[in-house]
Amino acid sequence: MIDLQNTDKYVVGIDLGGTKIAAALFNADGEILNRERMETANARTAEEVVQRMVEMIHSVSMEHPVCGVGLASPGTVNSKDGIVLQGTNLPEWNNIPLKKWMGDALGIEVEVVNDANAAAWGEYVRGAGKGSGNMVYITFSTGIGAGIVLDGKLLLGATSFAGELGHNIVVPDGPACICGNNGCWEMYASGTAIRDSALELMLSNPSMIGELAAASGEEISAKHVFEAHRQDDPIAAQVVSRAVHYMALGLANAIHTFNPDRIVIGGGVSKAGDLLFPALKAETEKLVMKPYRGTYEIVPAGLRDDVGLIGAAALFHT
Repeated sequence: MIDLQNTDKYVVGIDLGGTKIAAALFNADGEILNRERMETANARTAEEVVQRMVEMIHSVSMEHPVCGVGLASPGTVNSKDGIVLQGTNLPEWNNIPLKKWMGDALGIEVEVVNDANAAAWGEYVRGAGKGSGNMVYITFSTGIGAGIVLDGKLLLGATSFAGELGHNIVVPDGPACICGNNGCWEMYASGTAIRDSALELMLSNPSMIGELAAASGEEISAKHVFEAHRQDDPIAAQVVSRAVHYMALGLANAIHTFNPDRIVIGGGVSKAGDLLFPALKAETEKLVMKPYRGTYEIVPAGLRDDVGLIGAAALFHT
């Protein structure tokens, strides 16, 4: 990571998703000076996606002297070599040497990280993790993503794959996960798991969850479960109680493993706010061993939709 001491240094952050590319120009204080967004739907090759990112960098930089590009990519990323080993929803997005391709095209340093690690670093440097020494970032959404900061450094591990907490096994004989194992944490505590649990209970029990989803013209999701819970729906209360238990179980495992002073919770499920956090904090405190109690705090993420952009750019700020 580069420490930008000179105020005339600029960095571009890129958040690459399955359907869009977001890019932003940052100054040395981490402020966004310019931003752009582009769809990736009609890209046919990996080279086309990379070329679009290169063009966006030239455009968004507005001729400022950019000293580095931080890039957050979905999928499995070897950050040390800057290679995306396995991607999602992008053409030919496997074994892509992003660092080399983009570095050669731009003539500047490029850093590439998994999107969950980018989000973790962004929250640590600029968001809800600022000021902590050891932070665990977890996003509860379609699946569970995570990133770990220990002693002020982003934990990557031997092959840059550290922090896959969503695939810690919490129920060995549980349902099959897309990773090939059974009973992974995200099968019990993700937004998808909350939805599936609600749908199963609703087969034999009346609930306003379906009514709320229909009224909004949306498919049933965790959001509707929490909305129904706020209105004292008993099925929603049962689903939320189960989800909170498993969320806390995973957090307790992370606390015992990493001994963080702060846990930052992001993702769509975190938007449940006071319907989630008090219960989650209480359940986690019950599950951790006594010496750990009171040594950490659990807080909502602070950077919202810009977290990937901010985290990618922050790779060049210490």
